[in-house]
Amino acid sequence: MRPEKEKILNYMSEKSYRPLKTRELAKGMGIKDTEYGTFRRIIKELIREGEIVKLKKNRLGLPGKLNLAVGYLSANKKGFGFVRTEGDENIYIGPEDLGTSMHGDKVVVRLYTRKSGENKEGSVIKVLERGHKKLVGTYKKSRHFGYVEPDDPRFLKDIYIADEDSLGAKPEEKVVVLLEEYSDPHLGPEGEIVEILGYSGDPGTQILALMREFGLSETFPKEVEMETEKIPEDIEIKELKRRLDLRDKNAFTIDPFDAKDHDDAVSIEKTLDGNFILSVHIADVSHYVRENSSLDREAQERGTSVYLADRVIPMLPEKLSSKICSLRPREDRLTISLLMGISPKGKLLNYQIAESVIQSKAKLNYDEAQKFFDSGKSLSNLFGLEKDLMTMLSLSRILYKKRMAIGSLDFDLPEAKVLMGEYGEVIDILRVARLESHRLIEEFMLLANKTVARHLTQLNIPILYRVHDRPDKEKIEAFRGFVSHLGFECKFGKDVRPKDIQIFLKSVQGKPQENLVNELLLRSLKKACYQPQNIGHFGLAFRCYTHFTSPIRRYPDLLTHRILKEVISHKLTIEKMQKLKNRLPKIGEIGSEREKNADEAEWESIKIKQLEFMEDKLGEVYSGLISGITNFGFWVKLDHTLTEGLIRLSSIGDDYYLYDPVKEQLKGRHSKRTFKLGDKVKVQVVRVDRKLKQIDFVLFSEERIKKRKRK
Repeated sequence: MRPEKEKILNYMSEKSYRPLKTRELAKGMGIKDTEYGTFRRIIKELIREGEIVKLKKNRLGLPGKLNLAVGYLSANKKGFGFVRTEGDENIYIGPEDLGTSMHGDKVVVRLYTRKSGENKEGSVIKVLERGHKKLVGTYKKSRHFGYVEPDDPRFLKDIYIADEDSLGAKPEEKVVVLLEEYSDPHLGPEGEIVEILGYSGDPGTQILALMREFGLSETFPKEVEMETEKIPEDIEIKELKRRLDLRDKNAFTIDPFDAKDHDDAVSIEKTLDGNFILSVHIADVSHYVRENSSLDREAQERGTSVYLADRVIPMLPEKLSSKICSLRPREDRLTISLLMGISPKGKLLNYQIAESVIQSKAKLNYDEAQKFFDSGKSLSNLFGLEKDLMTMLSLSRILYKKRMAIGSLDFDLPEAKVLMGEYGEVIDILRVARLESHRLIEEFMLLANKTVARHLTQLNIPILYRVHDRPDKEKIEAFRGFVSHLGFECKFGKDVRPKDIQIFLKSVQGKPQENLVNELLLRSLKKACYQPQNIGHFGLAFRCYTHFTSPIRRYPDLLTHRILKEVISHKLTIEKMQKLKNRLPKIGEIGSEREKNADEAEWESIKIKQLEFMEDKLGEVYSGLISGITNFGFWVKLDHTLTEGLIRLSSIGDDYYLYDPVKEQLKGRHSKRTFKLGDKVKVQVVRVDRKLKQIDFVLFSEERIKKRKRK
């Protein structure tokens, strides 16, 4: 926070302070008339941020001193909500106390003196900032008026649409609605339709709706497109001459089979004394995306590329992301190369960071590399890289073993891969496991990121760290309780260490509940984020870590490249460093937020395609694991497609089942039959509701099928 803001808040925190108007506050603090304009702007910022609240007669006060709280509203489809404050406190808001607030809004809450259970209660008295200016929903038409029913059930009210604001939408079409000012809770919100997406049953419409919901756009602003068009595809001779020429190295890329953007290439050599020279070559995006250009501002706003189930929303226009910057085979490419000398035991002996030029010799995918590792047989598309691949495999195993020795965590969770047809239909959904070829590239990128972070830290250069905080003790205790009912014991100390968690994860390896335990643990840990304060990376057990290896698809990596190049060229002045320090917190905040948004959008897109795939699978039988339990049933995740569906207790007619929230299980009152997390079950698909994004299963019974056949 800026010192000027802290000074104002400290003044208002004094016991003797009473609510004052802005002019009175300035006088009390001794602000000169010449500085009053700036002072007033800072006050407005503090009000916008919720640090200060405006009271009757424009007097100013602090929320904490006035029995008020500021936070973000998370609404529930049942009509109530919770406001989470900056101090991670949850305040319950009843349906009658929501006022005109909507899900995602930043609000001021007046606290009640009474308490209900663990949570404080309150009433929303002011909306500081709307969480959403646009909503996606389905257009409906009643006899007298039109309205939009939001797709997200957390938006509790329909949006009234006047005929002249309907854009000619037809009933049941998916639309984007721009919300108008909403200040009267008795009248309800109003809006204007600004885009018609199509009918929800049409291929691609739901993904398009998802993109609008998450603020994702495949198109770029005109000024960005124009700026991109001016970038020459050919590299100037003088630029090639001034760089370290590594075009003779056996550099190549290994990526997913359908990848279009190739950020990183690797090459390896072995010295006579048995050491390795591993080179990691990263696309020099910063050469083309200049600071403060339209391209740069758009990239920062997007923060990251988003990989949806059926398409990629790139951070940079295709000309850059898939062509000029992408390390395509047999084409000269500008890179930042990190050449690392590594001992046979995996110790980093020395390194060099240089602006370079490379020419990738091949574009391999993970499956091709893995096929070679498994069979030992050469493939025609390996282009004579067999020896290099085996050397890399050997080094990656050494690095992995060394990383495990310090307690680094390695979650081996399968992912769902959607295979699309020619017309956008879902052909299949595959369970994709991590291969050793994946781990090979991961180990090299982890080492590169760690080396760059340590290099810049030792030089006292301000950078954006990739940090992962220690887990909350309460969440770890809850996790310990969960897994104990699955039959596993966690021997964690008071202050849990990564090594403790790693030892526990090894104890569940190969068990049917392994993936479930991994998922539960991931939810119990904090999420990694970007910030200028180095607190280390708990999950990796690294003291300092940054992101450097993916500048085509992550803005923080692009920023790290710029900093590195300033250091290499000795152009990073004290003035520039100070400016950088001031900018880093905001860039880190945007990067972390955009990453979270992208993760949620990617997960939702897979869920949409899973629903689409399962729609014509009614009556089919699958095996899966119980992944969640509640008092009205339990969720099952299918082994093949990783699709999740609900089995309602009302569909199990052999007994009355009681829910035990402590043991996370359902138990039959008479039969004593239990359903626990991690249990393997066979299920039959009985209902798929794409609108509610829900699948219903019933337990599969051979006896039930026999009875049906007899009937």
